[in-house]
Amino acid sequence: MYFEGNPGRGRGPQGPFATATRGILLNGASSRPLCGFALKPLPSSFCVIGLLGLLGACSPNSLSDHDSTLHRALGGEPATLDPGTAADNFSVAMLLDLYEGLTSESPSGEVIPGVAESWTLDSTGTQYTFHLRTDARWSNGHQVRAQDFVASWQRTVDPKFGSPTADDLRLISRAGDILSGKAAPSALGVTAYSDSTLVVKLERPAAYFPQILAHPSAFPIYSEATARTHSPKDWISNGPYTLAAWQPATGIDLTANPQYWDHNNVHIKSVSYKFIPNDSSQYAGYRAGEIDVTDIVPANALPTLRQGYPSQLIIAPFLATAYYGINLTQEKLSNVALRQALAMAIDRKRLVESLGFGQSGAYGFVPPGTADYTPQSWDWKTLADAERIAEARRLYAQAGFSTTKPLRLRVLFNTNEVIQRTAVVIAAMWREVLGIEVELTAEEFKVFLQSRHDTSRWDVARLAWTADFNDASNFLDVMRVHSPNNDMGYVNPQFDSALDKAADMTDVSRRRAALQSAEKVMLDDYPIIPLYYFVSKRLVKPYVLGVVPNPMNHLPSKALSFSQ
Repeated sequence: MYFEGNPGRGRGPQGPFATATRGILLNGASSRPLCGFALKPLPSSFCVIGLLGLLGACSPNSLSDHDSTLHRALGGEPATLDPGTAADNFSVAMLLDLYEGLTSESPSGEVIPGVAESWTLDSTGTQYTFHLRTDARWSNGHQVRAQDFVASWQRTVDPKFGSPTADDLRLISRAGDILSGKAAPSALGVTAYSDSTLVVKLERPAAYFPQILAHPSAFPIYSEATARTHSPKDWISNGPYTLAAWQPATGIDLTANPQYWDHNNVHIKSVSYKFIPNDSSQYAGYRAGEIDVTDIVPANALPTLRQGYPSQLIIAPFLATAYYGINLTQEKLSNVALRQALAMAIDRKRLVESLGFGQSGAYGFVPPGTADYTPQSWDWKTLADAERIAEARRLYAQAGFSTTKPLRLRVLFNTNEVIQRTAVVIAAMWREVLGIEVELTAEEFKVFLQSRHDTSRWDVARLAWTADFNDASNFLDVMRVHSPNNDMGYVNPQFDSALDKAADMTDVSRRRAALQSAEKVMLDDYPIIPLYYFVSKRLVKPYVLGVVPNPMNHLPSKALSFSQ
């Protein structure tokens, strides 16, 4: 899914670019230039230093000092609570509390039964039969039926609906034809044999299919109307929690769903999410006892937290990649040598050091740790810095640019301190190495989600992708010619063909090789510039139990409890 993520929301120290950065404007909601942004620490970092010593003094660290509600910070407001349209991490976090699919995830990420209490797979590996729980209920008390999944999935793959996550269901028979407009949604290979029996026919065997069903793109909805209203009284969901209140730009409150089939194992009965994009503000709320679980941590706080409060700080890698998308519809960026120069001019070691969370620089798209896959990377990743810079300058000149005839770029990103810091650091590298002039534009998250699709507004966009399921195809499919997430306008039939071949292969090693071939083709075209692989970072109060690392960075509230 499209993701504005954790390391992208953390803050680095002042770093190596504490020198004048000219030719850079930051145009945000205030529409005013921010001069010398790369020169100084952000003002919020001063607050962090002053608060560090007070973490234990003012903050309630025992359950006796705490109310019965779990208070969670979320780094942005969900774009939607409709499972069929959710493509950002904030929406997914909320949907994992409100809904449940045929399968679910254990706290550590393994597939476990959800609405389906069991399932079988036929000898061909292409037909699943799911047996739904008879006690699975919507929050209004009605039974969750197999027909609800049929209707929801047909809605998701309907090109008229325009779901950004429809590709997640591409494995289902006829889904590809439906997505391309060659078949009606009713042709989808899913059948409700009864209220409690659902049969799903796949195009080909895929061992990871049950994992896809735990993602919101495969969740059922009671009706399209209830999925699009903000009114809690009209909201009907089937997960551990129901919507109690939604205050736009402020927060969402949830309450335990008494109709949920496993309600006896929902230990926390009330959850309050607060939308806090600023890491220093999240930290201040945590220190003051207003927040029990953060989803970002200020980088400046890390040394003290690691030393004094290691049990409250949780940092772990997960399957996500931050990258710059290159607008291939712009004539000035049509030269592959120029795009390679942009990628080579970025010193990823210095970049991740400036972020300060232990991220690793990315020279490929698919992140390490992806199941049954060895990620690909650019051949030049091992070049010494001097050689890398010299080659970047050579390619830049080859493309027709120079210090007297500089390239001018508009870089678009969502408002977020570390994403801004990353943009400034990279802009400084581009200017330092190549002489490029950069204009930075920051937009509020919901606005950015629309602007990223408008290629008239940007030359380079800061994007990120986190796995919907643990397979390399989930990353590479983003770059398919008709993918709704291919904002770059990337088209290469050789790339799509390699993915198609991989999709038809059942042999693991041959499939892996085909996917690797596709990734290498795409990387050599430079439609994107991978920047770094993500790590999650949270502060968790000692009385909150159940937080464990998850490869998808999921932390559903059902997994949590208060200590006794």
